[in-house]
Amino acid sequence: MKHHTGSIEVITGSMFCGKTEELIRRLRRATIAKQKVQVFKPKIDNRYAEEKVTSHAGANFDALPIQHSTEILDQLDEDTTVVAIDEAQFFDSDIVTITQQLADRGIRVIAAGLDVDFRGEPFGPMPILMSKAEEVSKLHAICVICGEEASRTQRLVDDHPARYGDSVVIVGASEMYEARCRKHHEVPR
Repeated sequence: MKHHTGSIEVITGSMFCGKTEELIRRLRRATIAKQKVQVFKPKIDNRYAEEKVTSHAGANFDALPIQHSTEILDQLDEDTTVVAIDEAQFFDSDIVTITQQLADRGIRVIAAGLDVDFRGEPFGPMPILMSKAEEVSKLHAICVICGEEASRTQRLVDDHPARYGDSVVIVGASEMYEARCRKHHEVPR
């Protein structure tokens, strides 16, 4: 089933807010609607399964791991109507142009990723993707300190907050990251 117009949807927020869970929910609905779905993820994200996007809660969906965003165009099937991209923050800036090209071709693009890095600063291509999208859904986790809504991702090193100068990209899960609210998010300089 082909769409009349293409679009870009972005699902964003901190770690543990349910981005991948929401992505998978939308993909399942598209599949029920008999739409042809293809899912892409960065090769760097090998936390759960190499050829699946997997939520922290365990839900999963088949995916193609790619190194560079241009591989989406190379691996795109002619009859695909929905393209999903998980962990979009890890891709190069070409992801923005590619998502726009896909939407211009009538494809529904759904991208999920962190809007800010562990320092609380815009992460990779996400700010531009969000500005180009027709729809942006910002989800919130629960702060592990106070129980309020969390919008930040706290990286921990030996149970202490990571320092500002630490590497931005380190793939991990609950063993090194926590959801925190603005008040309890710490980044020592």
